[in-house]
Amino acid sequence: MGAQRKGATRVSEDPEELSRVPLQAILLADSFTTKFRPITLERPKVLLPLVNVPMINYTLAWLESAGVEEVFVFCCAHSKQVIDYLEKSEWLSQPSFTVTTIESNNSTSAGDALRLIYERNVIHGDFVLISGDTVSNMSLTQALQEHKERRKKDSNAVMTMVIKRSKPSPISRQSRLGTDELFMAIDPNSKQLLYYEDKTDYSKGTIYLDKSLLVDNPSISLHNDKQDCYIDICSPEVLSLFTDNFDYQHVRRHFVKGLLLDDIMGYKIFTHEIHSSYAARIDNFRSYDTVSKDIIHRWTYPLVPDVKFFGNSATKLERQGMYRASEVAQSRSAEIGPFTVIGYGTNIGSNTKISSSVIGEGCTIGSDVYIEGSYIWGNVTIEDGCKVRHAIVCHGVTLKSRSILEPGVLLSFKVVVGKQFVVPPYSKVSLLQQPIKQDSDEELEYADSSSGITEISSMTNAVESSNGEVTSQILETQHWPAYELGTGGVGYIWSICEGCHEEEWRHSVAPIPADKVAEAMKDAEDELNLAYDGSILPASGELKPDSNDSGDDNEDSRDESIYFEKEVEATFLRAAQENIEEDLVVLEVNSLRLSYNKEAADCAGAIFFSMMKLALEAPHTSANELLKNVNSVLTKWQKLLKFYLPGMDEQIEVILKFEEMCLESAQEFSPLFTKIMEYLYDKDIVLEDAILSWEEEKTDADESDKVFVRQAQPLIQWLKEASEEEEEE
Repeated sequence: MGAQRKGATRVSEDPEELSRVPLQAILLADSFTTKFRPITLERPKVLLPLVNVPMINYTLAWLESAGVEEVFVFCCAHSKQVIDYLEKSEWLSQPSFTVTTIESNNSTSAGDALRLIYERNVIHGDFVLISGDTVSNMSLTQALQEHKERRKKDSNAVMTMVIKRSKPSPISRQSRLGTDELFMAIDPNSKQLLYYEDKTDYSKGTIYLDKSLLVDNPSISLHNDKQDCYIDICSPEVLSLFTDNFDYQHVRRHFVKGLLLDDIMGYKIFTHEIHSSYAARIDNFRSYDTVSKDIIHRWTYPLVPDVKFFGNSATKLERQGMYRASEVAQSRSAEIGPFTVIGYGTNIGSNTKISSSVIGEGCTIGSDVYIEGSYIWGNVTIEDGCKVRHAIVCHGVTLKSRSILEPGVLLSFKVVVGKQFVVPPYSKVSLLQQPIKQDSDEELEYADSSSGITEISSMTNAVESSNGEVTSQILETQHWPAYELGTGGVGYIWSICEGCHEEEWRHSVAPIPADKVAEAMKDAEDELNLAYDGSILPASGELKPDSNDSGDDNEDSRDESIYFEKEVEATFLRAAQENIEEDLVVLEVNSLRLSYNKEAADCAGAIFFSMMKLALEAPHTSANELLKNVNSVLTKWQKLLKFYLPGMDEQIEVILKFEEMCLESAQEFSPLFTKIMEYLYDKDIVLEDAILSWEEEKTDADESDKVFVRQAQPLIQWLKEASEEEEEE
């Protein structure tokens, strides 16, 4: 059966239209980019495995669950492979969910695709526009309703873009999905999009806006903390606008920006922000890594490994986020770490260690193998003694004994790495030679699936097209000798083009290099200093005429604080689960601090709350075991917490946050309040002056607010006596 249906049915202007026009969607099964080469020279991106499920299945499962009834899948690059896959799948046989493929072998952009669909005259009302590399679990109900209501009042409201608050990356100017920082200007009242720039070139603390934006709009919110989910609700006019403007190729760069700059026609684009739901597009290898981890950590529920939906096999969730399919043969001495997925029919040898990785179906992994943070696709053979760290290994690859893949390596289909060979960091290896000539337009993807690439004469296995025939040459290639990948190695190591080294680490599955982390730390500190000097607008700020504070403003402030604390909590829990270094966590929290315009005390309170929650959720059966959990968490993460405790005010905020937890969300801590306060004091997290000042502030408080002051009296009295003894001495 399909994924659980959680969205609303078709939102309609009247009951008759509901039965007459189904909710439709256009799914682009081609990204029209080259970011996933060399893999996409042989296989379409939407069929690449994402936690052992082809990407397109996540998109189709979400559309089906969100109430879409008819989907048109536009196929271009390797179209035969996409069509063959869908025909063999269950998607074409669903009673209330129709999937129709539209094939084109000469479209080179999303604009070409939408113009062709317009010519087919298959879209009869508002539709969802999405690409087949998008994962989401959001409900469309509210976004559709808002779009419909706006259309009733203003026929020029042609598109609603889904956005969400972006989780920051440790690297400034880059999201955790590996994409460039996005800058948007939005009317806070109507939610109309006024400005959109996905490749910002403004310098630190400086934003340049056209004066007309400020003149024509009484209130503008500026954001660089939003993520474009690439889910759009469109009116039929969107297709005709692409047809009328043949220079519209890219949906965002040409169409969206073109409409925002067009003062004559008056077409408008609006935004719909989601908060608790998930939505992300896989744009590069870093976002592939990020979304994979989000799926394993269950942020995408119900689209998770152990819930059956089209394309995935039965997988069992075990302790600490480890998923195991059936027919897995594992040696008793092998160690499988948390947040790892093991595919059907895989064999794992003795003394092998695997952690934070996805292993595909039918893999053979030898003894004494070490795999960390990697993606091993199907039917891969890894012989004894190999080491694989933060790499992607495609189907059919063979790693001979004691070979090593350094972080950031990508091995395309059927590559063979010879004995003891070390593949350098960020290397891309393929059986196909690297094209001499890259496409002139960065939006182009290799689209002719009827032909392929030159077969390398020295290869033992021919590269086959989707119909099994050896492909013929169509791309101009470099005729250099193949690199020797060790004894028995087979494949070409692609050279990194001049000026592309920056992109390699930004878009890789490998951890961000230490020198880049240090550079980002300095940039983040500079930005925070600028922000608190009052010389720049906060990362998410509003420009509007002076007005009196209102209750709505207070409500917005409370909402902002709640969102901030949830973001910090998610950041900390991810760090704890993935063993992320404290310096990287500081960078992410600093980005949130700047984004929400918060103080160090807010960060301290949110981090302390997250730490205590982690201790509470760890297994325990008694108060003593809970205390041990608290001590363990405080010991491990005290450096992170102390970073945000420069003075007494921040330390008092931690005590107040602990009081709040004991009274409301974590009452299990209430009888342990004094003991945990002693831990905080012993570890120099909360100093004597802060504890005594906290007690003094409670002097005139109501008796109900003095519960924990009274409980902590033994500690407070001891501190006072110790202080008096020191003064006497």
